[in-house]
Amino acid sequence: MQIAAACTSVRTVTAEIGMSGRAGRQKLRGRVVAGFARPASMRLEGVAPFGPPAFILVARGENATLLLPRDEPRVLRGAPPEDILGALTGVALAPADLQAILTGCVVPAPQPVDARRHANGWASIELFGGSTLYLQPAGQNGWVLRAAKRDGWQIEYPAWSGNFPQTVRLQSTQPNVNVDLTATLSQVETNKDLEEAAFAVTVPPGAAPITLDDLRIYESTN
Repeated sequence: MQIAAACTSVRTVTAEIGMSGRAGRQKLRGRVVAGFARPASMRLEGVAPFGPPAFILVARGENATLLLPRDEPRVLRGAPPEDILGALTGVALAPADLQAILTGCVVPAPQPVDARRHANGWASIELFGGSTLYLQPAGQNGWVLRAAKRDGWQIEYPAWSGNFPQTVRLQSTQPNVNVDLTATLSQVETNKDLEEAAFAVTVPPGAAPITLDDLRIYESTN
């Protein structure tokens, strides 16, 4: 199982993601159209039942912009993407980390340092940096990733479609972060050429600027 080679070969990913679960006291359910490009670019659009998207979050490196286009448009500029994503969903992960988890890489550049076989037939692989992969035997000389641990998160991969996860469950292991989300991925495409414009958003004139604190209050009351 050539983990590092397979993960670093994925330059871009696009997918539709169905989300369900909870973040704190807030129940989350909806669909997101997502695009990622190495090293750290991301676009997430929250699909609404009708009309404009519920939100558009774009990021390049450490700089992100969130547009809330419905009703009275609002915009949050210049905050780290992981902080905006944390305020929206409770999942405070940078674009490269989120891409890694959704594609089954777990971390952006996995480097195995140790491996063990267990009595139940499963195997575990320790990665540089402290993450751990748990693999189940699958057919003759084959393995499938079923779970992982990384800083602050426990991840389950109950279903796969080809080389990519079909379902990802993400649970926080931090006592002050109560998150349990399941993502169902479909229409996954990799290594398409994505234009730079995909990671930018046109902010309408008159959009009201908001802060991260404003966003947290808005999400907690909606």
